[in-house]
Amino acid sequence: MINEQTIWEKLQEVRDPEFGKSIMERELVDSVEIEGDTVRVRYHLTVPFCPKPFALHIGREIRQKASQVAGVKRVEVTVQDHLQTDEINAELQADLGGG
Repeated sequence: MINEQTIWEKLQEVRDPEFGKSIMERELVDSVEIEGDTVRVRYHLTVPFCPKPFALHIGREIRQKASQVAGVKRVEVTVQDHLQTDEINAELQADLGGG
């Protein structure tokens, strides 16, 4: 069984590339859901027009860190409230081979 607290702790390691602070410290993670061996993380950015490369970097870092937790087989990452939400989420989904 996946330990949710461990997921939150790993997300502390993800840094906002613009400010260098943890995305947890900046309160950018909206939710973490665990279903079986899949973790779903929803996040937002500091502003809705944050550069797309930063948005993708954060999403990919979230996936990488959460994937390191024992028992995790899949990490689905979704950005919310961004001017390019659909494009960013399509790229993050494609990273999983589901795009």
